[in-house]
Amino acid sequence: MREEYESPIRNQTGEYGGLAYEGRESMRVLHVVTFGIGIIGVSVILWGVVTSLREFVAEESHGLDGEDTCRRREILRRHLGSYLLLGLEFMIAADIVNTIVKPSVNELIVLGSIVAIRTVLSFSLNKELTGSSRAEG
Repeated sequence: MREEYESPIRNQTGEYGGLAYEGRESMRVLHVVTFGIGIIGVSVILWGVVTSLREFVAEESHGLDGEDTCRRREILRRHLGSYLLLGLEFMIAADIVNTIVKPSVNELIVLGSIVAIRTVLSFSLNKELTGSSRAEG
């Protein structure tokens, strides 16, 4: 059975009301998509942390010394950083889609703030990762 509700949008005669089932259903789909994209972002970050932690424990258990240890740790750091960057990009995408679902002024301000913070984080991580790559090369 279709769920119906009164739309807060005015119709052509200037009165509120009318059926807006299709609009509500598409918003529900967008909400699920937003949630899915956010879950993907968090999953990418968690996967990066787990794989990096596994590599770190393996490296530390071997007890390597000298420059080789520093080089391997730098590679591990870049590896984790790349997962963090990718996860942040997915989370920014989820925030953008979420704002499409609920386009209020507050949501736009929150989105702008979140995107700005995550963009600064992404830029800083990317700059650090490319800087450490150049230092090795």
